[in-house]
Amino acid sequence: MKHTTILAANHPNSHLLLARFAAVAALAALPLAAGAQVSLATVVELAERNSSAVHLAQANVNKAAASLSESRDAVIPSVALSSGLPTFPSIGFTGTPPSIWSASVQSLVYGIPQQHYISAAGYALKSAKSALADAREQVTLDASTAYIELDFTNQELALVSQQEDAARRLVEIEQQRAEAGVDPLSAVLDARLTLAQMRLKRIQLEAHAEELLSQLAALTGLKASEIHLDHASIPEIPELRANVAARVLPGIEAARLLAHSHDLVARGDQEINYLPQLSFGVQYNRNTTLLNDVNKYFASPLPTNNFSSGISIQVPIFDMSHRAKSRESAADALKARVEAEQAEHQNDLEVTRLSGTIRELDALAEVATLKQQIAAEQLKAVLAQLELGTGSDAAPQLSPKAEQLARIDERQKQQEALEATLSLSKARLGLLRALGHMSDWLDELKSK
Repeated sequence: MKHTTILAANHPNSHLLLARFAAVAALAALPLAAGAQVSLATVVELAERNSSAVHLAQANVNKAAASLSESRDAVIPSVALSSGLPTFPSIGFTGTPPSIWSASVQSLVYGIPQQHYISAAGYALKSAKSALADAREQVTLDASTAYIELDFTNQELALVSQQEDAARRLVEIEQQRAEAGVDPLSAVLDARLTLAQMRLKRIQLEAHAEELLSQLAALTGLKASEIHLDHASIPEIPELRANVAARVLPGIEAARLLAHSHDLVARGDQEINYLPQLSFGVQYNRNTTLLNDVNKYFASPLPTNNFSSGISIQVPIFDMSHRAKSRESAADALKARVEAEQAEHQNDLEVTRLSGTIRELDALAEVATLKQQIAAEQLKAVLAQLELGTGSDAAPQLSPKAEQLARIDERQKQQEALEATLSLSKARLGLLRALGHMSDWLDELKSK
């Protein structure tokens, strides 16, 4: 490369050559840019933006906000204008004064049930916002779990590839020993079976990795080819126990708020059956005698401008429709309260289950780690014996296949340790979610 650069500098068209060289270098760098790593924080952020569940929850927030505005606007005067001209001349007394155009203003002045409806709409909006926060937390959990599991799966694939290489070398050794009459044919078959098992394990892991990659692509909206994990972006998952102060989950808070909203609606539907409501109204008519003989039916000519206003008091006496509606609302309120209690009880059970699972997985992870360390020490001992010999006439000399068997066993113990750690990580994330500490995990992601 140094020689090429000197020639380019001495060439008459050195500037052109350097430009071409820079273009080639830029093209060579494109695959690296396209294959840039995507951090876990980026995946979570993209998943929240792309999630259909989050979009639906946001739509519910918008709907609840519009419903609250609709309830409040009942006390804001509404103005309506109307106009019309007769198509044919009117004949006789029509019952209503003919007008060219009219204007009306109406509003609710006072009504206790309406106050309940406004409060109910406010709590429904708070519930929708809590449900939106819950949807985001669930997307965060799903994206984090898939990302971490894919990272562990990639590590397992690397170990299985090493196992497969060792198993392939073991087959070669056994075939040579069988041809030399040292080992029977069954030893060759056992080695081939080990290789086939390693190949099957690799195929299963590759299929699982593709599935997780597709899941991340669906969550984030990225192409699967654009997702390259960054192991360093995965923070340590906080260790929590059931005795940690639990926070109210957004989903449970949403259920409680929605139940209270239904209670207020039921109260309003019940009170509207016996409490009066006051309304205010203004009416203006611009009358006309065009194409009609209305003045023949009045003692005085019909005035052009007509204005009226007043307070309307509506006192309910007998309305079976509203009474049935109040019973329906009461049933909805009872259902919402029961669902909120069920959600809370289910979350308590989930906390208890995950806490027990984490204790068990902690012990399994420790056992798997110790087994991996023992296998690593045994591999070192085998390698040392193969290199230096046993040093004793009584101990038999190890065969070359002992190294490959030790390597396969050591990698297998590493896989078991990885699987135990993955299960523990997923359980810890689930407990974070159940205890309402998902925000702590988000803070960890942002700090990475």
